[in-house]
Amino acid sequence: MNMDLFFCQSNNEGELINFIQSAEEKYDGLIINPAAFTHTSVALLDALRAISKPKIEIHLSNIYNREDYRKKSITSEGVNGLICGFGSLSYILAIEAMNNLIKV
Repeated sequence: MNMDLFFCQSNNEGELINFIQSAEEKYDGLIINPAAFTHTSVALLDALRAISKPKIEIHLSNIYNREDYRKKSITSEGVNGLICGFGSLSYILAIEAMNNLIKV
């Protein structure tokens, strides 16, 4: 696997939207951990839907094994796949999955 990776982290929804929108021109794919925005951000969902590159959502915890209000992922409606519940291994699994999506 030969990939160049770029990491972005922000607690600001607007900054995340700007990054997602720039991904269309700059990157072959996008892996996102939207954290608490998962359950609330229609704006992130719209940004994810607006780009055509492969997108994977990840979560360290299993969101379906948490409080009821955390079991609905709004943002996952705008991605190709969702990986959750494997702790930091979720990132490794997402990178492997992205590598396969990009090769196709």
